Amino acid sequence: MSALEIGEKTATASVDGTEIYEVELTEHEDGLTGCCDCPYGREGNFCKHCVAVGLTVLQQSESVPKHRAAAASRSRQLTTWLETRSRGELLALVKEHIAADHDLRRRLELRASTADDDPSAVRERFLTLLDTRPFARYGYVEYADARAYGLQAAEAVSVLRNLTATGRATEAVDMAREAVEALARTYGEIDDSDGVIGNVADGLAAAHLEACLVAHPDPSRTADWLVDHLLSDLGHATDILLSAYADVLKSTGMARAHERAAAALRENAEDWAAKDLMEQLLRMEGSVDALIALHATDMAPSGATHLLIARELERAGRPVEALEWAERGLGEAEPDHGPETRLVDACERYIRSGRPADVVRIRREVLLRRRSLAAYQHLRTAARAAGCWDETERTRALDALRADTQPLIGLGRPGPALIDALLDDGDHDAAWQAGTEGHAATANGSPSPTTPGTTAPETPWPCTTD
Repeated sequence: MSALEIGEKTATASVDGTEIYEVELTEHEDGLTGCCDCPYGREGNFCKHCVAVGLTVLQQSESVPKHRAAAASRSRQLTTWLETRSRGELLALVKEHIAADHDLRRRLELRASTADDDPSAVRERFLTLLDTRPFARYGYVEYADARAYGLQAAEAVSVLRNLTATGRATEAVDMAREAVEALARTYGEIDDSDGVIGNVADGLAAAHLEACLVAHPDPSRTADWLVDHLLSDLGHATDILLSAYADVLKSTGMARAHERAAAALRENAEDWAAKDLMEQLLRMEGSVDALIALHATDMAPSGATHLLIARELERAGRPVEALEWAERGLGEAEPDHGPETRLVDACERYIRSGRPADVVRIRREVLLRRRSLAAYQHLRTAARAAGCWDETERTRALDALRADTQPLIGLGRPGPALIDALLDDGDHDAAWQAGTEGHAATANGSPSPTTPGTTAPETPWPCTTD
C-alpha cells in the first residue's frame, strides 16, 4: 500500500493487488462506504482492498485526528488563497485545468452557452449531459461508472436553474421535460446502488417545478405531461407529486388530469399508477367520499384498507365514521391475514377517552379472531384498566385460547398460545397440565367447560364493570 492520505472525512490510498488499485473510503453519519477500481469493487462491493485501507487507518488511529485537522487546515488555506487571487490569475488557473480535463471543459462550455440567446445550441449541449453512451461500456452503466455519469448529469440541473434564474423559465420547462423523459428511459440500464442517479432525477423534477412556477405554462398541456409521465412505466424514476403543481394546473389542469386518470381506471381498474394518481387528485379536490369509494374497491384482507379509510375520515374531521370503519375492519379482517395491528391500535385510540369497556370489547374480538399470547396480553391490560379483569374474564379469555387446538394421536391438544398465556400469568401448574394432557385444564385445575376440539363463543362476552 502506498500514498495513504487521510482527509477530513475520507482516506485514499493505492493498494497493490493483481494490479495497483485506487481506493477511497468515506465516513458518513450512518457508517462507512468504500470505492475501489478493482473488478469486485466496481460491482459495488466493499472489497478486500477497502478492508486493507480501513485496517491501516485503524492501526494509525492515534494520529488520525492530527491528519484530519491538517486536512481541514489545508482546505481553509486553499479557500483563502483562491479568494485573494486576482481575476487574471483565476482565469489562468481555470484555463489550465480545462485544457487537461475534457469533462470539465464540456460542462463549463454548457454553462457559458446558457448565457447566449441560441436555444437550439443550449438544448443540444444540454441533452449530451444525459447521454449514457460514453459511460455504457457493455450497453449498461456499471456501478464503477455510475458516479461519473451522475456528476455529469447533475450539471443538467444547474443549467435548468440558471435558465430559470436568468428569465428563460419557459425554455427551462420544455428542456426539463425532455431531461426527465431521457433519464427515465435509461434509468433501468444504470447500476444506481448509491442513489446518485436517483438524486439527479429528483433534481430535474424539482427544477421542472421551479420553472413551471415562474413560467406558468399552459395548465392542460402541463396536466397531460404530468399524467403521461406518472402513468408510464418510467414514473418511478422521479419523485413527482401532482399536489406540488396545484398553482400551475389551476382548475383547468386539475379537470384535465382528473379526466385522464378516470379514463385510465376505466380501462384498467387494477392499474396501481392510475389509482395512485386518482388518490392524489381526490385529496387535492377535498373529495373525501369519492376517495373512500376508491379505496373500497380493493379491500385488503388484513383490514389495512379499513385503517386507511378511517384515517382519511379522521383527517376530514369525521371521527365517528372513522371509528365505524375501523370497527368494521376488525369484523371483516380474515383470520389468516388480520386484523392489522395498527387497525386495532387505532380503534383503541379512537374510543379510549371515557369508554374503557369498549376497548375491552375490541380486544376480545381480536382475541377470538387471532388467538395469540399478544392478543391475550392486550385484553388483560385493557380489562384491568376497565376494572373487569376478574377470574370470570380470565377464564373466558383462556377458553378462547383453549379452543385453538392441535391434533395429537387423534386427540385435541391445546395450542401453544394457551400455555404461553398461563406461563405469562405465572400459573405454572396449569400450564404444565395443559401441556402434558390431551385435554385442557382451567386456571384453577378443574376441567374446562370447553372440551378439546370445540370452539369458544364467537361473540364477545359482557364486561362486568360498574
